[in-house]
Amino acid sequence: MTGAVVAVSPDSKHSFRKTNQACIRLIPGLGVEGDAHAGATVQHLSRMAVDPTQPNLRQVHLMHAELFDELRELGFAVAPGEMGENITTRGIDLLQLPAGTLLRIGDSAVIEVTGLRTPCVQLDRFQPGLMAAVRGPKSGIMSVVVTEGEIRPGDLVRVELPPPPHQALGRV
Repeated sequence: MTGAVVAVSPDSKHSFRKTNQACIRLIPGLGVEGDAHAGATVQHLSRMAVDPTQPNLRQVHLMHAELFDELRELGFAVAPGEMGENITTRGIDLLQLPAGTLLRIGDSAVIEVTGLRTPCVQLDRFQPGLMAAVRGPKSGIMSVVVTEGEIRPGDLVRVELPPPPHQALGRV
């Protein structure tokens, strides 16, 4: 199974939206270089408040561009990076991947899928009703960086499933 990168979007601040860039660099065990959510331990503010020592299973957030197509049909105007994702893809059903799936992106980057993104109230602050529209869950997946590399729009994404039995994604 293969797909492609549509957009890459880091942000050095803990803001909801991320700005599309020409390239991002992934750092093993940390995440997206320069992104506020990069770190070996959890960097999401709500999770830090509970336990700042827990491992960061949310280093890189991926979302499928097909969701934006679906949301447009429902009357929402959402573009890559606007829902906080680092990597927007097309052509891969991210939500159906099992835990432990490796995504080989571009020439060298490898990330491991850890779980589903939990939608938060910030979605409704961005556009009223958006949180309900992405429940189910539809708001993307989270991963950790295994092998460093640069990622650009247009890069291929190759899926490597883990050995069976496959474990469905849970919220992380």
